[in-house]
Amino acid sequence: MDRVQVEILGISTSPSTSGAYALILRETAGERRIPIIIGGFEAQAIALEMEGIKPPRPLTHDLIKTLVETLGGAITEVSIHELRDGTFFASLRLSDDQDIDARPSDAIAIAIRFGVPIWVAESVMNEAGFLPEEGDEEIEEGEEEEDELSLAERLTGKSEEKEKPAKPAKPLTHLDQLNQQLAEAIRKEEYERAAKLRDDIQKLQIEKK
Repeated sequence: MDRVQVEILGISTSPSTSGAYALILRETAGERRIPIIIGGFEAQAIALEMEGIKPPRPLTHDLIKTLVETLGGAITEVSIHELRDGTFFASLRLSDDQDIDARPSDAIAIAIRFGVPIWVAESVMNEAGFLPEEGDEEIEEGEEEEDELSLAERLTGKSEEKEKPAKPAKPLTHLDQLNQQLAEAIRKEEYERAAKLRDDIQKLQIEKK
């Protein structure tokens, strides 16, 4: 199976996801990105580990890591291998080459605790991935640290910095609007609408090339 390695680009909130979060992955050897809608608990688990914040008691994913290591095992990689009816499917690869089915959010929360690579099947990347618009790269990377930091602070209820003035909202492009609508359709399990939106996004991306 052809696949590409990805890294976590950031976690952001969106008015269209009603309390959920968008986890953005970016391929390490390219510019394509793939958004995955995750719940608040999983966003907390990922954000806290990325920020190096240790909760007073272990979270579920910390407990899983401790159990695996105590039993003499290890996680060697995580793979997001399928997108079916708007739902992503992932697996954890154990040190004895067994694969365990997992939700992508849980798999990634565990992956960053073990420091192992995250892979996405090329077929999944082709179907759900997108390219950022020209000129957005520098702006987005400048915003990511603040987004992740504010997320970790918000979820833990702690802040080490004074409140900063709100940044003016960046106008949404037509592609941004379509991606938000796609995320909302997936969340509501409106898969026919999601498929049409996905086709519209792919058509728009082709036209921009």
